[in-house]
Amino acid sequence: MQQLSMFKQHVYQPNPNECKPLLFKVQNEDEQIEFREFLKINTNVEVYDTITAQVRDLIKIQNPSKKLTDGEYLTETNIYLKGGNTDFIGNWCYYSWSKKLVHVLSEEDFITVRTNRNKLKITLQEQELLRKKTIGIIGLSVGQSVALTLIMERTCGKIKLADFDELDLSNLNRLRSGLHNIGIKKTIIAAREIVEIDPYIVVEIFSEGVTDANMDEFFESLDLLVEVCDGLEVKVKSRIKARLLGIPVVMDTNDRGMIDIERFDLEPNRILFHGLIDELELNNLNKLTPEERIGLIMKIVSFSNTSDRLKMSMGEIGKTITTWPQLASSVMLGGGVTTDVCRRVLLKESVPSGRFYIDTLKIIS
Repeated sequence: MQQLSMFKQHVYQPNPNECKPLLFKVQNEDEQIEFREFLKINTNVEVYDTITAQVRDLIKIQNPSKKLTDGEYLTETNIYLKGGNTDFIGNWCYYSWSKKLVHVLSEEDFITVRTNRNKLKITLQEQELLRKKTIGIIGLSVGQSVALTLIMERTCGKIKLADFDELDLSNLNRLRSGLHNIGIKKTIIAAREIVEIDPYIVVEIFSEGVTDANMDEFFESLDLLVEVCDGLEVKVKSRIKARLLGIPVVMDTNDRGMIDIERFDLEPNRILFHGLIDELELNNLNKLTPEERIGLIMKIVSFSNTSDRLKMSMGEIGKTITTWPQLASSVMLGGGVTTDVCRRVLLKESVPSGRFYIDTLKIIS
């Protein structure tokens, strides 16, 4: 999130890669002058001001045992405003990519209201602990659903998103976006939606993906890694790094609801991929033939345990289809289950390493 500290006398020109809102704080006279000047020059913004309703929500939350009348709400609202103008309560967030200017509560009050319906499934103490956590996600076709669910639930205060790819039309069978975003980096699409939900979440993007050059930066201060990318090298290297740093790894395969958990935080010497492959096979990935790479991937995903339709599809790649299929229903299910697992790991609940299946075809039959 960027705070506009020194206003320049020109119309703000958005960067096409911009994914952080401009934050206007309006608590003192200088900040208020700066904000008015922005509105004077940028006349084509769309203003969304629901601050009165947000304050009413806050007051309701602060008085759970009372059924306040409209008059009592008005009295409490005036007390909250301290006689001030509602224009200068909280903060204003400007989303340059959509030219929307949104009035929101200050950070603490905003978080109080937005996470209120988490209680008591997530306690206040747990919410405060999660707020300090940083989660990294590699791969944003499947990972976008994970990222958005993590943020809706506010399972972390900071999120790092890595993917080198741009949105294609064929991605829209499982990736939440609009047609206007085709050709835009998946990291930017996900980051924009995150800060439109919650402008106080810290988002870092790695639009070149995770590479040898930025691996250290991506893993810095990471509490948990969600790995859902297609690249074999990145799968391997990210786990080696996570094991070295004692960071737990969660992977969703979006087939048969399979969730893979590796607790390197509790088991620092744990064998990668649950020992499904010999780690010596990973030393020369760049020398493997295409057939050998596919064979290695088959071992990693336990191909014999995949769904019948995925097994059938694998034999059709390069013949009747271009790559393996993924469905929105499976991806969305994975987003929810992965978020649940991540929250429990970060809260130090009993979550073991292993592979677990939420196979709806098997459960509901």
